[in-house]
Amino acid sequence: MWILELAFTPTEERLAARPAHRERLAALRAAGAVHMAGPLADDSGAVLLLNVPDRAAADAIIAADPYYTTDGVTIHQLREWNPLP
Repeated sequence: MWILELAFTPTEERLAARPAHRERLAALRAAGAVHMAGPLADDSGAVLLLNVPDRAAADAIIAADPYYTTDGVTIHQLREWNPLP
């Protein structure tokens, strides 16, 4: 599992891109690739739990969504996580 941490700045581009991004997340969640995702309470960023086997799969999810390169969205970290059963 991978933790993707995003940082946000308030830009019109980010807000305009968000609906399409959320649709992609819903499809990835239905497919089992996104375990959980959502913005931080203060809207300064977001956390996504990606249920994928390796870094290449996580990178592919990021590369397929233009939201991650939208002005106002910064990828803070992508880290592998080993949750306890």
